[in-house]
Amino acid sequence: MHSQLCFIFPIAAEMYVHINTPFSICAYAVQLGRGQIKVLVFLENDVHTLPIQIPSISSSYASGNIATQRITRVWITSDITLKRWLSPSMRKGELITTACELGVAHPPGYPLFTMLAHLAIRVLPSLSPAHSVNLMSSLLGAAASGALCISVCKLAGPGPGAVLAGGLFAVSRLSWQWSVVAEVFTLNNCFVGLLFFLIASFHCAENATQRRKAACWGALCCGLGLCNQHTLVLYVLVIIPWVLHRLYYCRELSLRGLLSLGLCFLVGFLPYVYLPMSSYVNTARWSWGDQTSVTGLLTHLLRAEYGTFSLAKTESSVNLTTMLKAQLDHCLADLTPPVLVLAGTGLLLSLWDRMHGSVSWLLTTMLIVYSLFFAWRANLNVGSPLLLGVVERFWLQSDAAVCVLAGLGLSRTHSELERRLGYGGFWKATSWVITTALLAHMVRTNHRGCDQSRNDVVERFAKEILASIPTNSIILTRGDLPGNSLRYLHYCQGERPDVRLVDQEMMTYTWYVAKLAQHHPGVNFPGLWWDPSHPKGKDTFSLEQFLSLNTERDVFACIGLPDGDASWKRSFSRWPLGVCDYLVPVQKQFHPEDWARRTRNIYNWSEPYDRFHPKLWEHVANEEMWQARMKTAFFLFDLAGRIQAEGRARLFELSYTLYKELVETHSNYPSNWDKNLALACEKLLRSGHHGYSPDDLLSCSARHFSLYLEKDPGDPQQEAIRSAVTHLLKERDRLHHRQTP
Repeated sequence: MHSQLCFIFPIAAEMYVHINTPFSICAYAVQLGRGQIKVLVFLENDVHTLPIQIPSISSSYASGNIATQRITRVWITSDITLKRWLSPSMRKGELITTACELGVAHPPGYPLFTMLAHLAIRVLPSLSPAHSVNLMSSLLGAAASGALCISVCKLAGPGPGAVLAGGLFAVSRLSWQWSVVAEVFTLNNCFVGLLFFLIASFHCAENATQRRKAACWGALCCGLGLCNQHTLVLYVLVIIPWVLHRLYYCRELSLRGLLSLGLCFLVGFLPYVYLPMSSYVNTARWSWGDQTSVTGLLTHLLRAEYGTFSLAKTESSVNLTTMLKAQLDHCLADLTPPVLVLAGTGLLLSLWDRMHGSVSWLLTTMLIVYSLFFAWRANLNVGSPLLLGVVERFWLQSDAAVCVLAGLGLSRTHSELERRLGYGGFWKATSWVITTALLAHMVRTNHRGCDQSRNDVVERFAKEILASIPTNSIILTRGDLPGNSLRYLHYCQGERPDVRLVDQEMMTYTWYVAKLAQHHPGVNFPGLWWDPSHPKGKDTFSLEQFLSLNTERDVFACIGLPDGDASWKRSFSRWPLGVCDYLVPVQKQFHPEDWARRTRNIYNWSEPYDRFHPKLWEHVANEEMWQARMKTAFFLFDLAGRIQAEGRARLFELSYTLYKELVETHSNYPSNWDKNLALACEKLLRSGHHGYSPDDLLSCSARHFSLYLEKDPGDPQQEAIRSAVTHLLKERDRLHHRQTP
């Protein structure tokens, strides 16, 4: 079945307008009207109906010249098969693992998302945990788009502007991309959409009762939204004064009303009770922090371990102008210039719209405040594609405002042209053409990159690592990619119950051993936490002490070890095992040939090199798997350079053989392979080159140095490499001259 998103808007009693656009969610339908929501979830051949009752706020929509009001039902139908777009596997496993275990996610905890994700896993037991939570995210993403659509309907009436607002957000790259995986951003998008809808309901309310209901629901929505993502507070801080001013203007502001709003706001924070409850019970095998004390709870809520009001735990900073330019570039590339022009036109025309113009300026203020504050505090280098991918997810919140402003802009432009020039049917048809063209362009641009139905790269990455690890081993994980993916397979899927996963970064926090040591039977901790800087302090330990206390188990570090604690080097060696490193006592003898045979085909990995965009975690996983192929060759080369014994030439020869085999086996491979093979040729030549032609080694070294410079022309040592190539070629010419009779 072809994937499509179908918006149906009653324009008149007997006429409907259908706009179909591809979208990236499971099949579902939502009916709004008479205070009831019905959600139909189509899972292959099964249909699940979930009725939800809500108090009716106001179902009257402005239409035409806003002189008449009519009750409208908005149907949002997505006629989509699961296997067409939705990712059935895990791409980022931390939140799914937290939901499986009912633990606490990284700061600020995301209790609402965790509970909803756990409910999705329980409701859909036939699907994998990742598939279930991905499905939930898709529904939330669709609901967010629908809410934006209805918001414009409220303010400008049903028509192409409303379809444009919801459709733009639905098929924009970021929204589509993050609506098919398990992440908190879709839930935040949903709350943003609800807030916009409640703002419109509050603004269009016909009497004090409707305004009071809209305000109370808005306060509750603000509290609940802040239980998910704290960036929403920047919108809340702008909305509160606007609502209070409107109530004061309408002479409806009272102490009782303020207390009601405050109570609704505080009730929205109730999901945070989950954090201390989960921490106190402590049954989750994976959880972050200790929230059983007020200090621990505030530390988590305020993200003190990451840096309060900062995006990441780093001392670096990014220029405000650089970040704002990156956001503008994103808007131009992903939302397209015509959308920004429509948003600006609508804002300009709102100056003459006395009835609804204030809402446009409210949304604009929210957009500006959010963009400026986030650009100030987003302390990640957007010059790195991967870090840009981390940052750009937070632009979804501002994208929602831009889409609504563009929808209002199209509606106001259409109305203004009709009022001044007449020909209403022509301008309406033109608006539909513009809407259809913009949505079709975005779908055509984004659908291939957002199709995750066959994307299981991160999950296969984790499975390959687990399959390579011996029985009853300890895996010291480092970084989001190995840690989150391995924990998902281990705790949610039950794979490799014999191994123990210990997170290196988490082990440096004072709560880790106290809270999670009981969930690691057979793992011995020499103290309460690992302090790489002061390992001899009270209750702290070094990595050497940890390894010495766990010699009965094989210990592997995935991926790598931090530089701060080098104590392990006194008693242990590090042998490469694919992506991981095997930490062995120095007394254990190393057999190069045997280890080369063991690691030669350690992974069954067939993904082409450079298949994924550098900002995706799939790119990182694929890069790690490709570089793992040459780690043994690099290790042997490095080991040969550190010894003076007679085995040095043998190590250089084995390293050269492994490098040459890799390069000859693959046509497209990492550029550093050429450089390393060139160095291996040169070292083998200098070490005696037993059984190898000096001419072949010189030619091989010069050729692969040159290939490396072609692939990576920005290497800071390029001049030295070019000089080395010149020297190697001259040496080869001299060799030819001596051999010529």
